[in-house]
Amino acid sequence: MRVMTFNLRFENDRDGPNAWVYRRGLIAEVINRQRPSVIGTQEGRWNQLLYLRDHLPDYHLHAPQRVIDSTCQYPTLFIRKLDFHVGEGRDFWLSKTPDVHRSKDWDSAFPRMMSYASVRLHESEEAFWFAVTHLDHRGARARYEQARMIASWIEKRNEPVILMGDFNDVPGSPVHKLLVGSGTGLLDTWQVLGREEDSMSFTHHGFTGVPHDSRIDWILTGPQFKIVDAKVVRDHFDDRYPSDHFPYMVDLDILRSG
Repeated sequence: MRVMTFNLRFENDRDGPNAWVYRRGLIAEVINRQRPSVIGTQEGRWNQLLYLRDHLPDYHLHAPQRVIDSTCQYPTLFIRKLDFHVGEGRDFWLSKTPDVHRSKDWDSAFPRMMSYASVRLHESEEAFWFAVTHLDHRGARARYEQARMIASWIEKRNEPVILMGDFNDVPGSPVHKLLVGSGTGLLDTWQVLGREEDSMSFTHHGFTGVPHDSRIDWILTGPQFKIVDAKVVRDHFDDRYPSDHFPYMVDLDILRSG
């Protein structure tokens, strides 16, 4: 099973030659090249998500009972139809009032959200959860409180969880330690493989192709999965990049009991 997290960069006309209209086809091309079983996107506005839905016909856009707001940036799951039965799921806001649309608390600069889906593999009926999120980029307290809400949700699940997203924080930070702690049981896929925390692991590049800041895009999994490989996908087209983040991708095997 291949899992990808991909910050799309929201539609912003100030991006000039990197505006959405000039690179949306590149995003679809990267996804079609890599063929992940599931993609967790961040920063997508509704029209961006609809474009991907229409140009990725093998995937189900999972947005159950979503309040549609043209200015909102939604973390969103795209799930390959041939691989999974998709069951229950929903969105909730990472705030003190998670059912209130666009609510935010603490020192969060923007409203932040998590979206999740219960899935079963077509072949084996193995059940687990996919979840995608995007934590705040400014508020340190907000990031921690948002992560604490996510950890609490994970701790209540009976089936394995795969959590992906843009966490806007560094490995080893309080947010990272909380999400890969004993409470959640999650593992950092990059670290399990013993990969270096250096510029080759960084995922933000600002459309330049030159990575900087840190490894802020993560895929975390339960111990029920064997992490086979992990890759920061640096695909580009004539020196043009699909987004200001590189997507991050992992290949997993399911460890079956017995």
